[in-house]
Amino acid sequence: MELCVSFMRKSFVLDTNVLLHDPAAMMKFEGQDVILPITVIEELDRFKKQPEMTGRNARQVSRTLDELRKTGHLTEPVALPHGGTLRVVLCRRETLKALPAELDRDYGDNAILAVALELQRDCDCQVVMVSKDTNLRIKADALGLDAEDYETDKVDFSDLYGGTAEVWVDPETIDHLFKTGATEINPAQLQKPLLPNEAVTLINQSNPTHTALGIVEASTRKIVPLTKLPYGGVSRIQPRNREQQFALDLLLRDDIQLVTLVGKAGTGKTLLAIAAGLQKVADEHIYSRLLISRPVIPMGKDLGYLPGDVNDKLTPWMQPLYDNFDLIFGTADTSNKPLHWRRGHEELIEHGLLQIEPLTYIRGRTLPKQFFVVDEAQNLTPHEVKTILTRAGEGTKIILTGDPEQIDNPYVDASSNGLTYAVERFKHEAIAAHITLSRGERSPLAERATKLL
Repeated sequence: MELCVSFMRKSFVLDTNVLLHDPAAMMKFEGQDVILPITVIEELDRFKKQPEMTGRNARQVSRTLDELRKTGHLTEPVALPHGGTLRVVLCRRETLKALPAELDRDYGDNAILAVALELQRDCDCQVVMVSKDTNLRIKADALGLDAEDYETDKVDFSDLYGGTAEVWVDPETIDHLFKTGATEINPAQLQKPLLPNEAVTLINQSNPTHTALGIVEASTRKIVPLTKLPYGGVSRIQPRNREQQFALDLLLRDDIQLVTLVGKAGTGKTLLAIAAGLQKVADEHIYSRLLISRPVIPMGKDLGYLPGDVNDKLTPWMQPLYDNFDLIFGTADTSNKPLHWRRGHEELIEHGLLQIEPLTYIRGRTLPKQFFVVDEAQNLTPHEVKTILTRAGEGTKIILTGDPEQIDNPYVDASSNGLTYAVERFKHEAIAAHITLSRGERSPLAERATKLL
């Protein structure tokens, strides 16, 4: 069987995890040629029965391939909508047996490697192995194959937009901010242009201890002072540092529909988001409900089946959220309470003001007038974040929180997860804002552990 096409410039051999990560990946190698080993189709068939996002992505890929099949046999090059071709290639047993002894077993990864090696041998073109699996890329490299990660949605995490800026100004600029409620900065004073809703610290160049905090107003591009917080705090929560002040201000602004909060453990991301949500839902009645969700992905070995009804099963996953409510309401200690006493979040749930659920069943929903907090968003893929954001109905605000350095999803990393992807893609948008929180406030021990371990 001839595996090469004369006009082929590059042949990209895709691993299954690339399609599970992004079901539209086949269409993103414009003008090039995509190769799917038959093993990938077999693995997609096993994944398609899973109920979560992985299963949905597998089914979507299968439907796409079925549509392409109507235009011709997939064993021959089939034209893709944006240029290039796609083929499904069988793995020859003799090629699989020709692999090194350590790799000659009939595993999926080895079959994919065998297809790529045969293409490289028989084709007058560059063959590139594309996989989200680090070890498979290492094995491909050891066999002399070009290997790449799927990076169309990658962001340089070391250069991620932080959402804050410091600007040295003359004293009159700061005075003007407080007197008139807005001020402008000469572009010549800026190292780079300020983005919409960027948090700014104005520093008096004559007296550096004299500072002012503001936000770049998206409509006018002027710097306006932070909104004055209630005397008792936001749901009894007071910001403890400058970054938390910025975060609370953005969370409380109704014209900002998407807020992303990135930070290490203990910086207050989830607590601030929940506190702001309670303020907007229970006190100001701007939104009809506070909806909080998080992906159900375990850290370390999964405990397996959990007994009880749906609430019993969800409790271990949602306990970090309950901890934040206990801190806000002061209900961590349940001793010496009346028989029918309810914890703060339980009362809110009973009154329909609060809903806490996993992200598993979010697809297909429309969420109007919700203050929607998605915790641990670093474990989501860009496609999953897109699915979440497109659920937003009229008047809904979405908060994405997470720590890209604590990822439990094996298919994403600090640069390719949905949270950092959303930060980078929305940084120029007037309806979005971002803050990176760096100072831990959980406890001195937690802060030292974060830095030392």
